[in-house]
Amino acid sequence: MPWHLRSCLVAFRRRVMTSFIQPGRLAMALVLAASAHACTSAPTSPVVGPDASDPRVRTPPVGYSSTLGPFVSRRPADPAPWREQNQQVAPQPKQ
Repeated sequence: MPWHLRSCLVAFRRRVMTSFIQPGRLAMALVLAASAHACTSAPTSPVVGPDASDPRVRTPPVGYSSTLGPFVSRRPADPAPWREQNQQVAPQPKQ
């Protein structure tokens, strides 16, 4: 696989160098493209809704919910008689 990537890179380099006969032209084109991109305006904010940095903006109230509210203790219990437990979960015999 590396030989394939290398051959693609060589072919790309040949195409670039033949289209820009001199290497200085390629550098000049890159400098012009970068400077043209730098002269564009700043992108607009992608935020939808009111500005979050404005202290006068109304926000929804914050509610409190305890992380321990629905806690149920799961401590080990003493062993129960296994025969009774098996009878409770066993399928009922058909009559």
